[in-house]
Amino acid sequence: MDLQKHAPARDGAPAPADLRASDADRDRVADILREALAEGRLTADEHAERVEGVLHAKTVGELEAFIRDLPAAHQGPSAPGYASVPPRPAPGAIPAEADANVVAVFSSAMRRGRWRAGRRLHAYAVFGSVEIDLSEAVFEYQQVVVKAVSVFGDVQIRVPENVSLRGTGGGVLGNFEVAPLDSAESEAPVVYVDGWAVLGNVEARPKRGRLVADILDRVQGEVDRKLRKHLDR
Repeated sequence: MDLQKHAPARDGAPAPADLRASDADRDRVADILREALAEGRLTADEHAERVEGVLHAKTVGELEAFIRDLPAAHQGPSAPGYASVPPRPAPGAIPAEADANVVAVFSSAMRRGRWRAGRRLHAYAVFGSVEIDLSEAVFEYQQVVVKAVSVFGDVQIRVPENVSLRGTGGGVLGNFEVAPLDSAESEAPVVYVDGWAVLGNVEARPKRGRLVADILDRVQGEVDRKLRKHLDR
């Protein structure tokens, strides 16, 4: 694959594409490639070839060459600002009882598609796998807590790329990984992933190309609908 060369800026500073790539830059491009493979935009061989190139890329421009023909690389604002994330909910602010439980014991379970995300969700994988996909969910609350526990299992959590994502937890001979994410929207949902991975895996990251839009309009629309229903009684 030919890589585009970029001339340095006139003032002597390197152009953005000529800057050295970080591990976070490589992770972002790898996420886009993984989603493209899952959507059928890339074959397995194409995916493997591009991932190999990503691992050896030295600059941001070289990385961008591997995703230039993929839609997810061109979605969203090119240079977003970032809003401060609201403080973590105080103890008791969010009920301890889960709005929904997703449990897999020697099996698999998932929650995805168009569904309403409550304030708290619990996911347990014991010798099984759980997938929590919030990329198409309707957020009725700004702060959502996901408790994820994996024992010899796997919990995968995906969120829209324009929400904020935080994680608190750890692994015992396992892997607990939450990719921090900051939204450019001050009213965007914040997803907190808490939990443990015991000889298992818990992973949370954004799903590239999936966005939450008109968050306040959705919440206000639901409030108006309930109010009209009450007045019509």
